[in-house]
Amino acid sequence: MNTPPVVATERVDDVPLLFGHMQRLDVARILDAHFETHGNHQGLSLGSIVMIWLAHILSRSDHRLNRVAPWAASLQTTLNAFLAEPLRETDLTDDRLADVLRYLSDDEAWAACEAELNGHVLRVYDLETDTVRVDSTTASGYWKVTEDGIFQFGHSKDHRPDLPQVKVMLAVLDPLGMPLAVDVLPGQRNDEPLYLPIIARVRESLGRTGLLYVGDCKIGAIGNRAALEHAGDDYLCPLGLVQLPAAEVDALVTHALAQTSLVAISRPDADGEPILDEHGNLVIHAEAWETSVELTATVDGETVTWTERRIVVRSTAMQRTQTHALERRLGAAEAALADLLESRQGKSRPTTPEHATDAIAAILKQHKVEGLLDVRLDAEAHTRTIRAYGSRAAREETTYTLAIHVSRNEVAITEAIKRMGWRVYVTNRPVAQLSITQVVLAYRDQYRAEQPMSRLIGSSLSLRPVYLSRDDHVTGLIRLLTIGLRVLSLLEYGIRRSLAREPDAKPLKGLYAGQPNRATRRPTAELVLEAFRNLTLTVVELPNEVIRHLTPLSALQQRLLTLAGLDHTCYSSLVAHLSEPLVEMGER
Repeated sequence: MNTPPVVATERVDDVPLLFGHMQRLDVARILDAHFETHGNHQGLSLGSIVMIWLAHILSRSDHRLNRVAPWAASLQTTLNAFLAEPLRETDLTDDRLADVLRYLSDDEAWAACEAELNGHVLRVYDLETDTVRVDSTTASGYWKVTEDGIFQFGHSKDHRPDLPQVKVMLAVLDPLGMPLAVDVLPGQRNDEPLYLPIIARVRESLGRTGLLYVGDCKIGAIGNRAALEHAGDDYLCPLGLVQLPAAEVDALVTHALAQTSLVAISRPDADGEPILDEHGNLVIHAEAWETSVELTATVDGETVTWTERRIVVRSTAMQRTQTHALERRLGAAEAALADLLESRQGKSRPTTPEHATDAIAAILKQHKVEGLLDVRLDAEAHTRTIRAYGSRAAREETTYTLAIHVSRNEVAITEAIKRMGWRVYVTNRPVAQLSITQVVLAYRDQYRAEQPMSRLIGSSLSLRPVYLSRDDHVTGLIRLLTIGLRVLSLLEYGIRRSLAREPDAKPLKGLYAGQPNRATRRPTAELVLEAFRNLTLTVVELPNEVIRHLTPLSALQQRLLTLAGLDHTCYSSLVAHLSEPLVEMGER
């Protein structure tokens, strides 16, 4: 009797690429070195479990614990090719994954692990460490609020103030957006005091000072700036109205407008080429003027004095946006004034000059156009005598015919437009190390801190929505996802750097669905992973042999592996051992 062949297929897709990349980052070894598991722990090590879980998260954009084991069961042949010991059914249960999160929530072990991850990555990728960007975000969920828990009500960045939230502070290395440190904090915490602790961890992790820390206006609190100066670090941030009152900002803008010439700043495109308009002229994105002030503050009982550069910048895009907004407000105010005296059913209108004057002032204030519109109110009084009637005495009644004339104060409007689009940036880094142009361009690249946040909470790493309820589990999950964020950012950076080193090589085509001829030299990690979504491993087990077949890699896929610095054997090894029989997880 002939034994029918056993045929199994696995959608390997981007899993071998992810494992090859994580092995290059030495993720499993570093985790196993810093997190001590229970003495009765059997099966795969914590590091190996994390690699499988991260491969699932990055491939499926889903962090849920109960989805990992079924996914791994459908890829057991592929996964076993990258593991030191065979995968068992009990390795990826919900309880085992929850244990992983509990281990990762250990602050001391995580700090040491994070530092070694950073050091290893910096060595392998030969990365420069000069600029670090710091930002925060929140993730909300249907959690129970406890007094000492991390789930608290606070200012929600995902627009759900009705839900408790957890706050995440993230420090990333510029320009690749790779996380250097993460802090998981109660959701009600104010951002200002959260910058110095995470910066201290970055400083300790990298073992150096003198870095430039870039953040939004909340890092600009005078205490933060003084502490960074005292520690020997540099900062760059805009100042909000809390740190620099409106009167001082207005005075700086007045000084800038009085200059005979401002520094014109043009931002290059993604490939580093200048941006030209339709006439071939260089597009000016901003104009700037610089001054400096001497500051003194007290840090840990010591008096710190330093020179702070203040760069007053007018963004042409911001000025254009604010000008359009002003035009809309002027139009709305003119329409409201024109309608003020109109009479129609259900509408009240002023009947006296006093009421009309108050209504006009309210309209101008509502639309923020005081002084920009010249409004003249004409009032013609009409007095008539009303005869006595019954018990009512004779009296005189005065009514008014009102007319409003509105015109624009073009001089005031022009002056207002000149004062639009301005912002004040501050830094303590000397001009010899950071020119005025570099200051402006450095902060305009702050999206590099926001992009990792978007990946963390968005579809790439799927922090939102959070399906966990324990503080330690959520803390461990966020730390786990930052390892995944490292994988994505380094994969993207490695490919882009390889392309930049080959300026004569053809750009990548075929990454964009529906646009086969669209080319790019700056592919995202998500596009790269998507390019591997058509690979299937087929295993046919015959009585005397096992035959394996893998969908051949396309030219694009082979080139992506080369650009990422990965050996093609991460895929070819799946079919190397032709005689190895299939083994079900349940048989071990």
